Amino acid sequence: MKKGIHHHQIGDSIELYLLIKNVKKGTASNGKPFLTLQMSDKTGEIDAKLWSVSPEDEATFVSSVIVHVQGEIQDFRGMRQLKIKAIRPTSGMDQVRHGDFLPSAPLSPEEMLERVTQYIFEMSNPKLQRITRHLFKKHQDKFLQSPAATKNHHEYVAGLAYHVVSMLDLAKAMVNLYPSLDQDLLYAGVILHDLGKVRELSGPLVSEYTTEGKLLGHITLMVNEIEEAAKELEIEGEEVLVLQHLVLSHHGKGEWGSPKAPLIKEAEILHMIDNIDAKMNMMDRALERVMPGEFSERIFPMDNRSFYKPTFHAPPIEY
Repeated sequence: MKKGIHHHQIGDSIELYLLIKNVKKGTASNGKPFLTLQMSDKTGEIDAKLWSVSPEDEATFVSSVIVHVQGEIQDFRGMRQLKIKAIRPTSGMDQVRHGDFLPSAPLSPEEMLERVTQYIFEMSNPKLQRITRHLFKKHQDKFLQSPAATKNHHEYVAGLAYHVVSMLDLAKAMVNLYPSLDQDLLYAGVILHDLGKVRELSGPLVSEYTTEGKLLGHITLMVNEIEEAAKELEIEGEEVLVLQHLVLSHHGKGEWGSPKAPLIKEAEILHMIDNIDAKMNMMDRALERVMPGEFSERIFPMDNRSFYKPTFHAPPIEY
């Protein structure tokens, strides 16, 4: 069985079917146009350059197209990049489906739905519980399919749900360690903080920003939805305002996309566990294909650092 693109190392020659997820056009120093292709299979993604493209190439190699590629994995500024030697679009003869090329969360949608539902059930504040349950139920179907981002972390089918489930487990551990935290507020913040991404992003196949995603963003979308839900459910009180603050501030700083910095204890913790889970996802995926004693490729959102895998690491614990 052939290895997926995520597991190929620098220097490997490859011959694979890949899905084009995104295309950007550029102009080389010689004045000729080229395409940057972001391509994926079930294991991960890689970028490639297609040089000196014709108008026919630009019309052929577009988002959502599955291609057959021959090439070599190269190093480009500390990142893997695919050097294309041959590429063609697939036809019915190739017997491939889009679903074969979409990475997905390690848990089933049914299991993640059950776990989020259980956390909502454990909430005792009726106002926070009703708002959270109302909005979660409203977006449940898209929530269980949506990625958490277009790149960097949890950018796969059901990545948003997996991100939230992981954060809820972290939140529960934090509440157990620090009982002064308001469990219900923290759980509600975790479940709703990124729920606006079901409207901000187009979906799992080729995840792009929607028009309202570009103009408003997931934070604004969810803050507005919390207010609308409170009015519809006839809920008043400080809980509504505080919950909106958690969503507004979960990125932590203005330069990271937060309209407000965290000014409530639970808002600070929400930002921290969001950051922890996103960074653990990025590091785990980068180190997965790294041999002990070697460094990973650079992770741009983490200050462009390469991470080292120690030689004495014990194997993962199996439960």
